[in-house]
Amino acid sequence: MTDIKQTLEEEPETAPAVDEQAAPTPGDASGSDGSDTGSAPATGEEVESDLDELVETAKQRDEYLALAQRTQADFENYRKRLARESAGAQERGVVKLAKELLPALDNLDRALEAADQDDPLLQGVRLVRSELADALARLGIESFSPAGETFDPSLHEAMASVPQAPDGGAASGTVVEVYQPGYRLGEHVIRPARVVVAA
Repeated sequence: MTDIKQTLEEEPETAPAVDEQAAPTPGDASGSDGSDTGSAPATGEEVESDLDELVETAKQRDEYLALAQRTQADFENYRKRLARESAGAQERGVVKLAKELLPALDNLDRALEAADQDDPLLQGVRLVRSELADALARLGIESFSPAGETFDPSLHEAMASVPQAPDGGAASGTVVEVYQPGYRLGEHVIRPARVVVAA
């Protein structure tokens, strides 16, 4: 026991080795190269500058959005106006064509009324008249014959008026005879019906 005690007393005390590469203490903010890697808190001026920049960016965004919306609305209005103008031009062209063809159709009707029923050409005239009327119908043109209807100056053209007997006659202002049928395209009257009106 005395030998062990003596040995311990003879051995010099050795301090623990210090590691030169020891990690920095938690309070040390410097990197291994001595540079400061910590970030300083932003100052009030920096925060205000960032807010101003965000406000300016939002303002520009709103301006671009409003410009895009106006451009889209202008384009939509232009598209609708172009469609209306195109439809109007097409309708005007159809009306112009119909006005050129209606006299020929009237002449065919007169020929059919005046022709002898035994005439071998009668069937051919009927066929031509039918094909012409079908062509106009495909363009949306329809004829109207207002016999028995109340006279309407926007649809009818009065060629004459005839007095009616007090009993059994047509009411005053009623169409009693149609000289020539009218034609229309939708709501547009191409030619009013020429009629005789009860007085």
